[in-house]
Amino acid sequence: MATDTKPGYSACHQYEALLEDYLGGDLSGADATLVAEHLAECGMCREALETAGASVRLLRTAGAAEDPGPGFGRLVMARIRAAEEQRTSERAGFWQPFVWLGWRFALTATLALAVLVTYDARWQKHPQPDLASARPIVRDLFSPDPARTLPASGDETLMMVADTSHAKY
Repeated sequence: MATDTKPGYSACHQYEALLEDYLGGDLSGADATLVAEHLAECGMCREALETAGASVRLLRTAGAAEDPGPGFGRLVMARIRAAEEQRTSERAGFWQPFVWLGWRFALTATLALAVLVTYDARWQKHPQPDLASARPIVRDLFSPDPARTLPASGDETLMMVADTSHAKY
């Protein structure tokens, strides 16, 4: 008889349930004979039956456990909640300084942004000259501008003073 085994299984797939009943003595005569014949031919099912039999014997020697009582579920859940709270508080205790530092950075950045926006709004109320296009005017008072010619008459001298805004002072 061919065995139908899958990786990770120690018994044939079609005989797994029957082996469990065979071990407990719950099989009828025809099914018990079929399983006994298969066990004679299949080493993997024999090994699975021996392992299950050892487990059953171990459980029988341990004996029955006492009834935990009606409050058992609540007690277990209370312990689970306490352990979860402790784990959460430990985790929060580790990250708390980093969270505090993050909030300080966020507050500092917000204040800096508010100051910059306020400064920019105030700066826009008083228009400033375009500094990129403005060039300083440097005049040497003791040397004449090469583009200009010297005045030839008194009228030209008065016109030159009026053009350069010297007459305003």
